[in-house]
Amino acid sequence: MLGPDATDRETLLALAKMSFNAYSAGPDTSWYNVDGFNSASQIPLLFSFLNVDLIVRTDEDNSTVVLSLKGTSAGWIAGGGGPTVRKDKLNDNMLFSCCCARVGPTWSTVCGCYKGSGKCSQSCTEMALQDDDLYYSVGVHLYNNLTYMYPNSHIWVIGHSLGGAVSSLIGVTFGAPVVTFEAPAEKLAAARLHLPSPPSTHHITHVIHTADPIAMGVCNGVTSTCAIAGYAMETRCHLGKVVLYDTVTKLKWSVDIRTHSIAQVVERLLAEELEWADDPPVEDDPESVSLIGWPWWGGGDDKDKDKDKDTKKKIKLPVPIAKEQADLYSSSLDCFNWEFGEWDE
Repeated sequence: MLGPDATDRETLLALAKMSFNAYSAGPDTSWYNVDGFNSASQIPLLFSFLNVDLIVRTDEDNSTVVLSLKGTSAGWIAGGGGPTVRKDKLNDNMLFSCCCARVGPTWSTVCGCYKGSGKCSQSCTEMALQDDDLYYSVGVHLYNNLTYMYPNSHIWVIGHSLGGAVSSLIGVTFGAPVVTFEAPAEKLAAARLHLPSPPSTHHITHVIHTADPIAMGVCNGVTSTCAIAGYAMETRCHLGKVVLYDTVTKLKWSVDIRTHSIAQVVERLLAEELEWADDPPVEDDPESVSLIGWPWWGGGDDKDKDKDKDTKKKIKLPVPIAKEQADLYSSSLDCFNWEFGEWDE
């Protein structure tokens, strides 16, 4: 299926604007007009029974349909408040926690899979994510409806934050092209849902910047901003490829949860014509990258970076090269301190 060009800044900017629009009530509110795609303001009404905020955009001849899912609505991040706050939080804690959001002894779990003393029921976590009221199940029904409405169209799925992670899961399920912005890591959820795994996930592209602790997987632990707000964001591994903008080094951004906002991505990052230094593709392995070479992802150190400077020639690009977030330790990087299995009550 034909997908968006994730190497083109203008394309990413247009998709980010559509992701922003999913938070808006309609074109009469704060809304970005995207050339080549209509507002499709009436289409979401067809899916109001699904109780999820989304927007559907089509180009002039309906050859391409873009489904955009909004992320978490919460006053402490850019999504603000709204009627979906409680359900958004439930989905966050189900998808991105190790075991039903059991971060510490004072936390109430969101499902019944915790078995005490660092033990969690594997089959229970798998069944819990298939609940019909959760966004993944809703998204599957939504995508099926869109294919019925637009049988001859290319359907792209995009989203920001939680909406991006759900978009990725939908894309893996159906093989649809996906671009997400600042999505929390969804690889663990995909494994629990028994969805296809790499290398069949190259149609998934995550756009992430290094100042966002949520997308980078470091907003965790009982004293973190996320945990204090009641969100168990414990995963770090993404499916597909990652377009990594090193805003901390190049733009001197501070690591701050407020940079998680899609508005920050649109206005301060993608709207700017910048060049990004990157390593040229390796001929025998053009798209993979090791955790050891990514200090921000828990591997490597400054010595490795200094050594790389001497041995590799950097190239300048308008968009960083999309690379796999290679998982050197398989799934053990996520929730390595938990024991998953089955125990009698």
